[in-house]
Amino acid sequence: MSYQVLARKWRPQRFDEVIGQEPVTRTLRNAIAGGRIAHAFVFAGPRGCGKTTTARILAKALNCVRGTSAEPCGACDACVEIAQGRDIDVLEIDAASHTGIDNIREVVIAGLSIAPVRDRYKVFIIDEVHQLSIPSFNALLKSIEEPPGHVVFVMATTELHKIPDTILSRSQVFEFKTISAKAIARQLRTIADAERIDVADDALALIARAAEGSMRDAQSALDQVVAFAGDRVTVDEVSAVLGLVGRDLLFELVDAVVAEDGPRAFALADRAVESGHDLRLVVRELARVVRDMMLLAVDPARAGDGELAEGELDRLKILGGGFSREDLLRAFDLLAKAEQEIRGSSQPRYHFEMVLLRWMHLRKLVPLMELLEQIGKSPTPRTQLPTDAPSHPRTVAPSNAPAVAPSHPRTVAPDAPPAAASGSLKDRFLNEIRSGKGFFYNTVVAQAQRIDVTGEAITFTFLPAHRALREQFEQARPWLEAAAARVAGRTIAVTAVQASGSPPEAEQ
Repeated sequence: MSYQVLARKWRPQRFDEVIGQEPVTRTLRNAIAGGRIAHAFVFAGPRGCGKTTTARILAKALNCVRGTSAEPCGACDACVEIAQGRDIDVLEIDAASHTGIDNIREVVIAGLSIAPVRDRYKVFIIDEVHQLSIPSFNALLKSIEEPPGHVVFVMATTELHKIPDTILSRSQVFEFKTISAKAIARQLRTIADAERIDVADDALALIARAAEGSMRDAQSALDQVVAFAGDRVTVDEVSAVLGLVGRDLLFELVDAVVAEDGPRAFALADRAVESGHDLRLVVRELARVVRDMMLLAVDPARAGDGELAEGELDRLKILGGGFSREDLLRAFDLLAKAEQEIRGSSQPRYHFEMVLLRWMHLRKLVPLMELLEQIGKSPTPRTQLPTDAPSHPRTVAPSNAPAVAPSHPRTVAPDAPPAAASGSLKDRFLNEIRSGKGFFYNTVVAQAQRIDVTGEAITFTFLPAHRALREQFEQARPWLEAAAARVAGRTIAVTAVQASGSPPEAEQ
């Protein structure tokens, strides 16, 4: 016997085997059990989600020798022949090859009055019905509205909007939805175990994500990978055969952006090109990673219910900690536009490399409205008077009077040298920041209300309105502490605090 592909071998034969379409299958089961069987159905939905399969199961439920039942036996002649697509009373018609009105008259309308040869119902399954011509739809109107009692129409389509409303109003419309990646991966695991295929969970998750909600696409992809790799399948083999982008490469690209490591980003871009990846697909998958990080930031409870594999959650949380929500929104917009730019570019690699650099730069930006608001709330800088200035007006001696020395010479406080030392450390530390991160110095450090330096810590105080600047400061804190250690020659903690209220007035 010839080989049977996985998509056909594992095609559901019962309503409860159809994955991800419980609203549809439950409605059909209840209708059959209650004897409320419509004469025309429209199954609409994306490819590979079970439309034609459900139509065949419905035909078996209506024609099983055990009687009309939501649980066909699957063993009688009618059930076996319908499953194989060769039952004489169940006609599967490809609308793409029967678009004309003459075809519809000959194949459908002329046979309506003829009773079924063996089965209880004559079932017409019209696949991709939206490809019929307008005259063909018009010819079917009367037949669909009032067919003989032994006729049932089941029309499947991927483009519901192309079917005339006159047809839809005469039928029961069921909309199939895409299948979640988690459900697809679970079914692929069942198939792999039954077929004795050793494949890692992350490889199945990669296939499931690439299927984009289509179970048939996922099963066909698994079949193709097994043909290449044999009974032991790895993630690298899945990526190589299907041309998919592995999540490890994507995570490394995001990590390079977080670290603002341009050379590493260029090296990873080289790796993507040398691996033969379509750079549009790389950008699209990066946008998916950004979406996953935003999902974890907004609603961490949904992480286990979506498309994220268990091994990816920890790494996504670590990477997501390097971005604010505003950063992620800007990154998603950047990547969405980049995919369109790369599509029409004569040098996709150059665009991709510049996208990575722009992404690094975007993380340093503060929204203009937020800066204007902060400037409006910032106190007007004033010149500090010397702390040792006298509190009363100074009297100027007459020019002919001799200068009188003060009766008590001014003494220097014993802690003056440490203060001078801390001031020197502060200047050297600020110079180090200015030379290493000039943009960060101008947009964040320069906005601090006060900088306090002690022997073991440097504390930056920000106004309550500067919350976004303080968040950016916290992101750069590891680098700041390393810079402070270089300047001081010892470990110094660098912290940022929020001022409790309005800044104190300068001493007069």
